[in-house]
Amino acid sequence: MSVDEKRIREFAYQIWESEGKPAGQEERHWDMARKLAEAEALAPKAAPRKRAPAKPKVAAAPTAPAEPKVAALPGVKPAAAAKKPRAAKKPTAG
Repeated sequence: MSVDEKRIREFAYQIWESEGKPAGQEERHWDMARKLAEAEALAPKAAPRKRAPAKPKVAAAPTAPAEPKVAALPGVKPAAAAKKPRAAKKPTAG
């Protein structure tokens, strides 16, 4: 199998898959693939792009350490969730 035939076969398969793998479309897919392969062969080869020089990485600003996560002990309520003490009731006249 030549390189051209292999490329046409690859294109035909991609076309067949992209159309949902229909039955009975082999000739149309092969013709489309052949045209794509011919166009690809005639297209000028793109020169490799030159990469821009890499920018030096800047160290991230230091951040404050995160507060350690502590698992709650069974039966112990965290201070923020503790109930406030009730105010003393005023005596009623009676």
